[in-house]
Amino acid sequence: MSALKRIQSFFSTHTETSEDHLDGSLRSRYYKTTVKKAMEAVQTVAKSSKDAAVTSVSEERGEISISISKPKKALLIATVISVRPFETAVDFSASTDTPLPTDFGNSQRVIRQFYQQLDATLPYVGSGLYPRA
Repeated sequence: MSALKRIQSFFSTHTETSEDHLDGSLRSRYYKTTVKKAMEAVQTVAKSSKDAAVTSVSEERGEISISISKPKKALLIATVISVRPFETAVDFSASTDTPLPTDFGNSQRVIRQFYQQLDATLPYVGSGLYPRA
């Protein structure tokens, strides 16, 4: 990751995962499972944390909204998409509620923690498997 991108990501209160993210740990992750089981796993991970609460679930859209209370208030949106049968992508978007122009990496840390717990729960296939041409 270039120095300018590191500085820009540090002075931000929002982080999103994507297929071709410069930071390898923030690339879209793929799991060998169905959408339903992946959504259940994301909800289970959120419920297992005492600092997180599932605020809404939209199965039609494949989105789960999670409110984080500690160490800083944040909103995490999980998007679960079926790529092919028994291959499901999970992406996150995190925004930290802070009056400062930076969250000191909190939004990135939240996403990494969720991915780490999902990797332990679901059969991990890979990340960033389908980059744009």
